[in-house]
Amino acid sequence: MKIAVVGKGGAGKTTASAVLARTLARRGEPVVALDCDTNPNLGLSLGVGDTETERLATLREQIGDGAGEHAPTWEDILDRYGTDGPDGVRLSVITRIENPEPG
Repeated sequence: MKIAVVGKGGAGKTTASAVLARTLARRGEPVVALDCDTNPNLGLSLGVGDTETERLATLREQIGDGAGEHAPTWEDILDRYGTDGPDGVRLSVITRIENPEPG
């Protein structure tokens, strides 16, 4: 299952995404949360903390600046640019996924 949460700024997308991700993970579903927002705060809402959220955002900025390279596979994205959050949620702060794998 893939779920995207979109909408107007300040509408509660980040909060709703965090609640949904943790709820599904608590039910035993595998959850990968991708924060694609220009102001990435999903890590804070998920409970991974300020330091880890900032680290992930910094990694994303380095890629945007050309100082890092894009990960070639889904697993590489999570290994290089992801972290484990509470309840088994895996979080990554990303700019874009080039050549996404189907499924």
